[in-house]
Amino acid sequence: MATDQRLRLPIGIQTFSEIREGGYYYVDKTPVIERLVHQNKYYFLSRPRRFGKSLLLDTLRCLFEGRRSLFEGLYIHDRWDWQTVHPVIRLSFGSGVMRSRDELDERIRHQLRRQRERFTLAATPRADIPGEFSDLLELAHQETGKPVVLLIDEYDKPILDNIRDPERARELREGLKNLYSVLKDADPYLHLVLLTGVSKFSKVSLFSGLNNLRDITLLPDYTTLCGYTDEDLDTVFAPELPGLDRDAIRQWYNGYRWGGQEVTSVYNPFDVLLLLQNRQFGPYWFESATPTFLVDMLRQRGIYTPSLDHWETEYELLSQ
Repeated sequence: MATDQRLRLPIGIQTFSEIREGGYYYVDKTPVIERLVHQNKYYFLSRPRRFGKSLLLDTLRCLFEGRRSLFEGLYIHDRWDWQTVHPVIRLSFGSGVMRSRDELDERIRHQLRRQRERFTLAATPRADIPGEFSDLLELAHQETGKPVVLLIDEYDKPILDNIRDPERARELREGLKNLYSVLKDADPYLHLVLLTGVSKFSKVSLFSGLNNLRDITLLPDYTTLCGYTDEDLDTVFAPELPGLDRDAIRQWYNGYRWGGQEVTSVYNPFDVLLLLQNRQFGPYWFESATPTFLVDMLRQRGIYTPSLDHWETEYELLSQ
């Protein structure tokens, strides 16, 4: 939404309601969100860290919970059925580091318990995680009469945190697979599923049986789902631009394109917001959100990272 008034910069804020009620700038992603929720049921999205994935999931949560007032003035406000509300279950592996299967299982059980409490559901006698998760989805559906919207943030972080220890990474992968294996048979209780992360693991290794999971990472329709476009900067953030070299902003930060040259390129939100706050250029995202696991793996394989600027690959490799 364009404005002539200077607002607050939403640096590090991942809560949709806080942004909408706290006087912050907000780039309206609801045109793309509307397309997403009406086209399919199971989605996967990969984006780098600090690119707005958590805010996207929280926006979806507020939308399906029917929090209409938060969407006033946004594209979707007059295009959404606010009378239909769905139970929303959100799981996240973004905080902390889990170094064992036991730690991962405890984190999962803790989140499942909290979700049961949110819906005032009775504790189930199940001892296994798939059983607890399956019961949660079924009971939430029965309690509300509506199928569940399931949002999973940083689905891959426990694996990536341990990627330099292959045995431990495999152990944690099996723990996550144990959780995600529930989704196929839970289909009658689900309305929408979206998993986000920074990497992509094959469906065979982590999502066995979930053959209808649609990967939208490189699809043109969703290239602007996260990140800021040139138009966003020139409209939403227009009050912040005086005194800054617009071409330099583009050269520094407009370097992400999820597809070929025909799709819209986007800016990293974290870089842009810190530039607007500090009023000087710098590699802000790289300083705090670098995928160290990837850098370490490249170093182990003797790959000189600056040479990656000249590497190209086919779409088929990225879509495996």
